Amino acid sequence: MQLHEQIKNKAYSPSPERYKQMIYKRCGRSGVLLPAISLGLWHNFGFTDSFENARNILKKAFDLGITHLDLANNYGPPYGAAEENFGHILKKDFGAYRDELFIATKAGYDMWEGPYGNWGSKKYLTASLDQSLVRMKLDYVDVFYHHRPDPNTPLEETVHALDLLVKQGKALYIGISRYSSEDTLKASEMLKELGTPCIIHQAKYSMFERDLAFDTLDTIQKAHMGSIVFSPLAQGLLTDKYLNGIPPQSRATKSQYLKEDYVHQHLSKIKKLHAIAKKRGQKLAQMAIAWILNDERITSVLLGASSPQQLEENVKALAQTQFEQDELQAIEEVLKG
Repeated sequence: MQLHEQIKNKAYSPSPERYKQMIYKRCGRSGVLLPAISLGLWHNFGFTDSFENARNILKKAFDLGITHLDLANNYGPPYGAAEENFGHILKKDFGAYRDELFIATKAGYDMWEGPYGNWGSKKYLTASLDQSLVRMKLDYVDVFYHHRPDPNTPLEETVHALDLLVKQGKALYIGISRYSSEDTLKASEMLKELGTPCIIHQAKYSMFERDLAFDTLDTIQKAHMGSIVFSPLAQGLLTDKYLNGIPPQSRATKSQYLKEDYVHQHLSKIKKLHAIAKKRGQKLAQMAIAWILNDERITSVLLGASSPQQLEENVKALAQTQFEQDELQAIEEVLKG
């Protein structure tokens, strides 16, 4: 066997220092401790992406103490691809470490054709989790989320489905995503009565998208749930990438979620925030992550990564999460401007 093949097939051994460098926070009123930074597999884990790069990102994440991995049934492309790739990587590299990982998946968006492949019915949620477990080669997930509220299915039906999945042993914990403050309280109370408390709420939150802060964070705290936020870097806006405009082949040139006009609207703020971060001795992305974690109501920040190096750089945000009052005021003035 040639040397490069020996290296490629060498069993993965995680860093023995992995738990010394990460911060872990209690997830609501549960026994779960989540890393302050978690890894999302929304991008870069589909069939159109490099499988070896995905493997290396996951290895780096675990080496950094990131134990919480976040998936969904429709992550890809195509739908299901991220879970399937993750299942192969889990078996290949992490078989001995399953009990050190806290794995999440979700259902709530369109997944297959017909009337039973979307939203929040018991039919859809139970079928989706069964399919996810097959793709990931798992007997159970640590937390299963309803990915978004369903305006047409009674909340009672969705809640009973989530409770059933825990009682069947297919999920250890339940989470909800994108729920309003009112529906968060309702779902939380229903699940408590059934004996399956909801331990975590996931929502979009960043310096540029702060709707979560108005009342939902307080509601989550009152319901004794943890809070994990996604898109903390506003799809890459809160990084150094767009300081000089829009680079060719960047996400803004090809993503349906980040438009070029939106980048141009925020360019002045990006530059001002970059200047504040530079004074703090941080990159803009690191400051944006630290700013979120400065709010004690936030349990974990969910990051994506296109490379192991990018993930490692962003995790350095944990070295400086405290802010002086004048720094917070300066940031607020930029955001309101």
